Amino acid sequence: MVEELVRWGYLRTPSLIEAFRRVPREEFVPSSLRKYAYEDHPLSIGYGQTISAPSMIALMLESLDLRKGQKVLEVGTGSGYNAALLAELVGREGRVVSMERLPGLASFGRENLRRTGYGWVEVVVGDGTCGYPPGAPWDRILITACSPGFPPPLVEQLKVGGRMGAPVGHFYGGQVWKVAEKKEGGDLRVENYSPCSFVPLVGKYGWKE
Repeated sequence: MVEELVRWGYLRTPSLIEAFRRVPREEFVPSSLRKYAYEDHPLSIGYGQTISAPSMIALMLESLDLRKGQKVLEVGTGSGYNAALLAELVGREGRVVSMERLPGLASFGRENLRRTGYGWVEVVVGDGTCGYPPGAPWDRILITACSPGFPPPLVEQLKVGGRMGAPVGHFYGGQVWKVAEKKEGGDLRVENYSPCSFVPLVGKYGWKE
């Protein structure tokens, strides 16, 4: 899988390539789907949610320029796979907090992380669209569900010079992976990357359930 992602141009950064090699994706999908873990398409993880295709995850993480020691907030823990990759990228000297609104899915993700050696990742049950003020300001914020825009609380909690990535658009179609960099004064410089398809971001500053 990693060799294909490199060949296709999705993986370029050495630290991210190594993270993809180190994190066992099969440990983050339901046991019945393990044989499909390294195929390049999304997989159901229950609760109406999915684990994204490896190529999409690679694109997301490449666009955020993640580095050792950064503080990262993830909105949408899912199975925990993305959080494990984040943990590899920022290291123990950094911090990863992952928010999940569904308690059952949060437990699934937390257990997967614990079992694979990433138990130091903090999984918080709550409305990720409101962010996590106790850890702010964040160097990076990663939203893993389709948002109507960049939620104002997350913009506020993003460090000046920090980057936030999100699939923005409508969950029926027209989504684009976008990355916003926060400038002095709070303005955002937004770059569009790739069309994408994610489940809706449900919450106060997302879509209604």
